[in-house]
Amino acid sequence: MINFLLVKEFKQILRNPFLPKIIFIFPVVMLIVLPWAANFEIKNINLNVVDNDHSTYSKRLTDKIASSGYFIIADVSHNYTEALHQIETDKADAILEIPPHFEQDLVKEQSVKLMISANAVNGTKGGLSTAYLSGIITDFAADVRSEWVQTDKISAAPLIEIVSQNWFNPHLNYKIFMVPAIVVMLMTIMAGFLPALNIVSEKEAGTIEQINVSPVSKFTFILSKLIPYWIIGFIVLTLSFGVAFLLYGLVPLGHFYTIYFYAAIYILAISGFGLVVSNYSQTMQQAMFVMYFFMLIVIILSGLFTPINSMPQWAQNITIFNPLKYFMQVMRLVYLKGNSISELTTQFIALGSFAVFFNVWAVLSYQKKK
Repeated sequence: MINFLLVKEFKQILRNPFLPKIIFIFPVVMLIVLPWAANFEIKNINLNVVDNDHSTYSKRLTDKIASSGYFIIADVSHNYTEALHQIETDKADAILEIPPHFEQDLVKEQSVKLMISANAVNGTKGGLSTAYLSGIITDFAADVRSEWVQTDKISAAPLIEIVSQNWFNPHLNYKIFMVPAIVVMLMTIMAGFLPALNIVSEKEAGTIEQINVSPVSKFTFILSKLIPYWIIGFIVLTLSFGVAFLLYGLVPLGHFYTIYFYAAIYILAISGFGLVVSNYSQTMQQAMFVMYFFMLIVIILSGLFTPINSMPQWAQNITIFNPLKYFMQVMRLVYLKGNSISELTTQFIALGSFAVFFNVWAVLSYQKKK
């Protein structure tokens, strides 16, 4: 019986002029655009410099900031009021004010104060621009100090050399961190939304009544709805692997079968949730609004854009019940660290529990009237 239902499901999918295109085009377009847009590395910060000294050292400091790659010297103002107007009109993101007698005080007193003013409307950009400037100024001070200290004093003073190593992402490439998570988001949308609209579409078309009067059991009916979107989820995942390799050169350090194993469980979980929503919805519009509501919550609380540890405690407690969080951890750990199935037991238990819970709920909530 189930083979006839599967044939029906696949025919419905293929007859839809829009659905096959979205299955193949949507993941490709999103993987081309999102990794470049969803990047929290702040660059091209417009800096306004108020140079009240016009000395050799102030010019060296300005050149060092401009050559860092993070800042663009938008303007050199004559006074702080003029520079502040640049921030108010969004022509500058930060101000660096160099005081008068900067070089003289630095040489004689070996101490000088600079003022950094950042536009904090965008808190992330304001905070990072201040941190970048502080780091550059600190390096500049160290360079100047090394020029002043005599060679014999340097040899006599103890030196501490710091060597940093960036594990799992040595070049700090943000795309390596984001692409696996974006793949999870794509699978969530494709394997969650489509099943949610499936049963509702049959309710609106009236074909669900033919199933209700047939001898097909509720379990068989729900299973016939899950399997096609389980396959679609694998198609999206495989297609995403190819795009990630061709465009970004990304290959998981772990095994592909680890990802496919957890993807099989995750697709069943998120598809089961979509069928639960579909069972309780009477119209396509209602199902779409309910799915949008839950999708926004699970995506925001998944750790896709911000670390979960940085969230308030109440938000961290909510993420315990978010299946997207666990599969996103699997993708990032397999891609970046090469974790195996045995090292991801927590994620296996969580995703398996979600899959069983949502699919049992989908079977029980489907109202089959004979």
